[in-house]
Amino acid sequence: MDLATRILIVDDDEGIRKLISSFLEKNGFVTAVAGDPMEMRAVMAKQRPDLIVLDVMMPGEDGLTALRSLQTAGTPPVIMLSAVGSDIDRIIGLEIGAEDYLAKPCNPRELLARIRTVLRRRQREAATVVPQAGQVPTLVVTEPIGEGRPLLRFGDWSLDAEGFSLYAPDGAVVPLTEGEFQVMRALVEHPRRVLTRDQLIEYARGGDSDSFDRAVDVQVSRIRRKLATKDGQELIRTVRNEGYMFTASVVRR
Repeated sequence: MDLATRILIVDDDEGIRKLISSFLEKNGFVTAVAGDPMEMRAVMAKQRPDLIVLDVMMPGEDGLTALRSLQTAGTPPVIMLSAVGSDIDRIIGLEIGAEDYLAKPCNPRELLARIRTVLRRRQREAATVVPQAGQVPTLVVTEPIGEGRPLLRFGDWSLDAEGFSLYAPDGAVVPLTEGEFQVMRALVEHPRRVLTRDQLIEYARGGDSDSFDRAVDVQVSRIRRKLATKDGQELIRTVRNEGYMFTASVVRR
């Protein structure tokens, strides 16, 4: 995967651009660099990257504004970097489409791990796309459901809590990030109960997690989109000023 993968690094600090670029190239990636969003778009016009590492704090057009301008079909995944590292910036970045968010200064090895995780996730998501009429068919990934493990079933959906898999009614694997899966499992294991954000964090990540409650809102929003059904059934209900409730009946089989 790495040898054919192009990473675009966008940062106004030349030293950081060189550091990240050199490290990624030593690990088999092809890199391009840009000092600001305008240069980023010029680079992208010549060759589309597979992933963008985008700094938040830049003079002129900042990274969050640049991220909004990228939100079109086929946009490469984006990992945000920020020297501020505030919850608000992180939440906004995730809400408007960033795949991940790291505070600066970051360990290049951690950034490398995040990049590989995001790219693997995008590959799985691409493999599960079902084409509309007139489109070239792509593979729909299915797996033996559960492989003998007990499943949590709600309607025609199945959650394999031990196998870390969610299966759609047609048997296709629904791609979830690790955080999304943990929140999904917490909701499904406590159906028809209102769970506060703190409870979701506790169930999903443990009490010692370094978390912020608005991140749960972002994950729930993404889970809802992936659970969307033609009949518009609301599987996750927002309870104002309280939290979230999983509304479906759940059977363990």
